[in-house]
Amino acid sequence: MKLSIFNSQLSKLIIVLAVCALTLPAAYAEHLVIIAANDTHSQIEPAADGKGGVARRRAIYDKIRSENPNTLTIHAGDAVQGTVFFSLYGGEVEYALMDTLGYDIIVIGNHEFDNGLDSVAYYYKDVKAKKLSANYDFSGTSLDGMFEPYVIKRVGDKRVGFFGINVTPTGLIADANCKGMRYLPADEVADATAKYLKEVQKVDYAVMVSHIGYTAYNPVDPCDTMVIAHSRYIDFVIGGHSHTVIKPGSGMEYIRNADGKPILVGQNGKSGKIVATYDLDLETGEVRYDHISVDASWDEAAKAYPAMDAWLAGYREGVDSLMNNPIGHSARYMKNSSYAAQNWLCDAVMAILPGISGMKKIDCVIMNKGGIRTDMPQGVITEGVMLSMFPFDNRFCVVELTGQDLIDALTVMAGRDGDATSKELTAAYDANGHIVWAKVKGKKINPKKKYVVGTIDYLQKGGDYMTPLGRGRLLWSDTGKYGDHMINYIRALEAKGKLVDADDTPRMTKVN
Repeated sequence: MKLSIFNSQLSKLIIVLAVCALTLPAAYAEHLVIIAANDTHSQIEPAADGKGGVARRRAIYDKIRSENPNTLTIHAGDAVQGTVFFSLYGGEVEYALMDTLGYDIIVIGNHEFDNGLDSVAYYYKDVKAKKLSANYDFSGTSLDGMFEPYVIKRVGDKRVGFFGINVTPTGLIADANCKGMRYLPADEVADATAKYLKEVQKVDYAVMVSHIGYTAYNPVDPCDTMVIAHSRYIDFVIGGHSHTVIKPGSGMEYIRNADGKPILVGQNGKSGKIVATYDLDLETGEVRYDHISVDASWDEAAKAYPAMDAWLAGYREGVDSLMNNPIGHSARYMKNSSYAAQNWLCDAVMAILPGISGMKKIDCVIMNKGGIRTDMPQGVITEGVMLSMFPFDNRFCVVELTGQDLIDALTVMAGRDGDATSKELTAAYDANGHIVWAKVKGKKINPKKKYVVGTIDYLQKGGDYMTPLGRGRLLWSDTGKYGDHMINYIRALEAKGKLVDADDTPRMTKVN
C-alpha cells in the first residue's frame, strides 16, 4: 500500500480532526498518567484463578484518577469474546461498561469483529471514547466516520498525540465479518503517522496504541517490535493482541528504534487481570511503567459501585443459569493452553464427527489451541463453562487433503510451536519450524495420498493462517455451533458414567 494513499486520507480528515484536540487541566502539567487495559475478553467477573473483574478495575481506575488530575484511560482492543457474557449478550455488557469505566481512547481488536462489522457499529455508536485507527479505512461501511486516525491531548503547554494501529485481518478476521473494510499495512502507516503528528501537528510526543501484538504469529506480519525497530518518531507504545505480560523491569519493555534509541512498549496479558500505568514526564519524556494486580485486595473498594452491580445483576441471572447447569465431570483441571486441553478437544471432535456427519472414515482432526478460551475445571462441568471454553460461532467440517497439504498445514502449526491434533496425527519439527516427520495412525504421511481431516470452518477458510486446509475438497460442513456439540458430547459421557480426561503429552514436538 502506497503511503500517498494514507496521506490523502489524512489530508481529508485534517479539518475534522483539528477539533478533536482535547485540553486537560494545566495543574500538575509536568506529568500525564495513562491507565491502560488490553484484551479484557469479556471478563466481567473475576476469572477462575480469582484475578480480574470490572468492579475491581473500576476501583483501581478511580483511585489513580483521584490522585492524578491529568489522567487518560485507554483500552487497546479485544474488549469482547471469551466468557458467557459475550456468548449470551453479544457485547451489550462490555460496550456499555466502556463509558462506566471511563475510557477516553479505545482501539478496535480483531475479536470485536466476531459478530460482524454491523454489530460493531451498533454498539460502538454509543461509546463516548475516542475510537482510533490509522490503518483501517471504513469508508462506505457502517463504521464510516466513527473512527479517527489520531487524537491530540493538551496538558499545560505540551501536546501528546495518540494514534491507533490495528492488526492485519488476514488469518484473523473472517472476510464476511469485515467486508468493505480496507487495511493499510501497519508497518507503513505507524511511523508515517507519528512523523505527521510531530512535524505537522507539532506534538511533543507521539504514542502508538496498537492491537498488533508484541510479536506476531506470522513472522511477516507487522508487530510492535518490528514497527519500533523501523521507527524514528514513535515515543512509546501501549500494546495489545498477543496477550503478552511485559513485566516492568524485565528488559522486554524496551526495543531499540531505527536510531538506536530504546523505546518503551507495554502490555499486560489478558482478561483484565493486570492494569498498566504509564507516567509520562512531559518535561523529560521519561516514562515510568508499572503493573497493578487486579485481585481480591480491591474487593472492599469495589463495593463503592452499587448501581453498576445492580445493573449487572440482570445479566448475571442469564449467565448464572448456564454456569450453574451441570452437564458432566472432569477428572482433572486442564489449563486452556495445556496439551491436555488440546488433546481432549481433538479426540472429542474425532468421536463426535462420524455421528453428525455420517462419514465413517475420518483420518484425523486438526483444531486451533487459540480457540480454547478458558480452563477446564476439575470436578463439575457446567454448560456455561463449555460455552466459555468454546464461545466462537464456528462449525465443524470435513475436508479431503493431499498429504502435502496436510504437511503444509503442520508446518504452519509448527511456526507457532505446535497446535491441537487428535491422537491419530503426530509430528516433529525443528527449531526453524520445518517438519522432520509426520504420521497419521503411525504411518508416515504420503504427500500424494488423500487424507480425510476433521476441523472447523474458521481454519478451513484460512483462519489462523491455515491456508493449506483451504486447498482441499470440502466434503461436509455443519450448520450448528460446534460448542453445542461439545456440550452434548459431555452429557453423553456423563450418562455412561465417564469423566472428561486426557493426557498431557504433546502430539507435535520440537526436536534438535
